[in-house]
Amino acid sequence: MAAEATAAEHAGPTAGEYISHHLTHLRSQEQTSIIDFHIVNWDSLFWSIAMGVIGLFVLWRVAKKVTSGVPGRGQAAVEFLLEMVDNQAKAIVHNATSRKFVGPLGLTVFIWILLMNAMDFLPVDLLPLIWEKIVGATGGDEHHAYLRVVPTADLSATLGMSIGVLLICVYYNIKIKGLGGWAHELVAAPFGSHFLLWPFNFVFQMIEFTAKTVSHGMRLFGNMYAGELVFMLIALMGAVGFGSATGITLWLGHVLAGTGWIIFHALIVPLQAFIFMMLTLVYVGQAHDHH
Repeated sequence: MAAEATAAEHAGPTAGEYISHHLTHLRSQEQTSIIDFHIVNWDSLFWSIAMGVIGLFVLWRVAKKVTSGVPGRGQAAVEFLLEMVDNQAKAIVHNATSRKFVGPLGLTVFIWILLMNAMDFLPVDLLPLIWEKIVGATGGDEHHAYLRVVPTADLSATLGMSIGVLLICVYYNIKIKGLGGWAHELVAAPFGSHFLLWPFNFVFQMIEFTAKTVSHGMRLFGNMYAGELVFMLIALMGAVGFGSATGITLWLGHVLAGTGWIIFHALIVPLQAFIFMMLTLVYVGQAHDHH
């Protein structure tokens, strides 16, 4: 019995345990309910800030070396992104003064989310394994050292960004239309300004704002969470070993599926960043429109 217990202790985790471990956040405290606003996901917070700092540093370095002559590769890439975002902003937000803020906002959102999404290209076990070693070296229990490295696969992070966009939309609604004008719009659109329709208009407007915000964050989260999960399943295919024909077959499938999914994901990562940026511009543009 003792030998069996020892063997069980040294045996690797099951597929379910492996996935569950990799989908658990490094939290400030244990989660006791589905919605708990007292919990902080330290890993999502750390990696999102780290990607933001890296993005700002890269843009600062490029801006520092900018030249009016033949641009380098870094300057050419940033100029391409800047021109793309600026053209989209001009087509959606027609207020030139607002575009001085909205344009850089769109560029920041795109680069920031692109970098956070790109964390999914790192080997699934690389950073969590390093973190486990650090925790073990400091006297902690490395077997329960949780770490998730894709901030956009965390619903709290993506909803936090979409709520930030909502607050910007509220700001521009008040700035462009005035507090009284926006308040009137909330009760007068879309069904008409008759006072009997005010409650229905207001409820419809609140539903619209809520639906936009939730779908904005959920779309990014859903795509990146699914991509993260698929990478874990592919990693499990290669963990069987070469002790049998089945193991060799699964390892070959792991290589082929991993290669194919990385190529496909290379399209998803920038596409999701672009979609989030475009919806940000669209929602801010709608805040400028009078109804």
